[in-house]
Amino acid sequence: MNIPFSPPFIDQLVIDEVMDSLKSNWITSGPKVKALETEMVQLTDSKAAVCVNSWTSGAMLMLKWFGIGEGDEVIVPAYTYCATALCVLHCGATPVMVDILDDFTIDPEKIRASITPRTKAIIAVDIAGLPCRYHDIQKMMAAPEVREKFVPRGPEQEQLGRILLIADAAHSIGAQYDGMPAAVQSDVAIFSFHAVKNITTGEGGCICLNLPYPFDHTQIYQFLKLFSLNGQNKDAFSKSQGGNWRYDILCKGYKMNMPDLCAAVGLAQIKRYKNFLLPLRKIIALKYCAAFAGYDWFTEPLLKDECREASYHLFPLRIKGIGETERDMIIDELVTLGITANVHFIPMPMLSYFKSLGFAIGDYPNSYAQYACEISLPIYPQLRTAEVEYIIEGVISSVQKTLKTAPVADPLN
Repeated sequence: MNIPFSPPFIDQLVIDEVMDSLKSNWITSGPKVKALETEMVQLTDSKAAVCVNSWTSGAMLMLKWFGIGEGDEVIVPAYTYCATALCVLHCGATPVMVDILDDFTIDPEKIRASITPRTKAIIAVDIAGLPCRYHDIQKMMAAPEVREKFVPRGPEQEQLGRILLIADAAHSIGAQYDGMPAAVQSDVAIFSFHAVKNITTGEGGCICLNLPYPFDHTQIYQFLKLFSLNGQNKDAFSKSQGGNWRYDILCKGYKMNMPDLCAAVGLAQIKRYKNFLLPLRKIIALKYCAAFAGYDWFTEPLLKDECREASYHLFPLRIKGIGETERDMIIDELVTLGITANVHFIPMPMLSYFKSLGFAIGDYPNSYAQYACEISLPIYPQLRTAEVEYIIEGVISSVQKTLKTAPVADPLN
């Protein structure tokens, strides 16, 4: 067999939706984008949703909207994709990295210890689709000694009166928290529609707003739409409606809008996500757990607890007692069997650019510990039962072979 890691879900309904855009002769931002935004509001129970061309764009827009810039700090986990920190740097602010818990999510106590008067936002990352411990983060943020440290700068910060909580929900579309969409646990949840995500638009993202009263979400939505289109007060679709050509530039905006051609792919998928695509992912994840449960080398990923349920975006297999060398050997064995696996993620302090900024992996021991033994297995709706069984057999044989033949090295050396 030849099993890829995460191909996009493209069926006839997706093709039909894209063809509808092509036949309409309207392929940039227009009605399909608006329809996808409406679907996102319904799926996430959010107050407004703004589609953009990537998760990174969405994060930059929100940080800029909140007035974050030079001299400010934004707390992020060390264990995440680089975009979580790069969006902060692109705004001129400083990312402050903290370690994670054993479930891969950001450690609320590490956040508390890192808050200073310069802290303006926290970006909590829902790794593998598991929501962060938002109750603990919210409780920490509400503590008087934390709120007293907040020094607002600008009208949005004055109005909120505290640190902004952003969910990096790139992995967690459809995740639940207390029986509700996880997106409502943060002020802002930003989703990714990249090609490997549960719902894709090829490239793309979506900002979902859940700010407290008295923020006007309609007003913020309208601002973000023009902010993502060069500060222009009319998009191309509006201008195309006869005699409506005149426009104005109201602010120094960005070019980050999503085109209809991309939105069409996501629109076809999201309509069947909750009742079809997401349950298929869950079935595969539970099959993996059941198959590996009898092996003492298996660390079961947290997929559901008393208040959280993941979106089953990744299946982060962890092998007890191994380091990077053995983990890589197992992946190589899987490749020989035609199974493509991955690793999520290389902690940012291990990457050259972040090392050049002074970050060191030794300061984030749990991030390293989880990374060193993690293997992300294929998990997507179009995986057939025979392929899932083949992956299970391949993992078991590859792990058993590696554990028998490879001496386990000190993971920090």
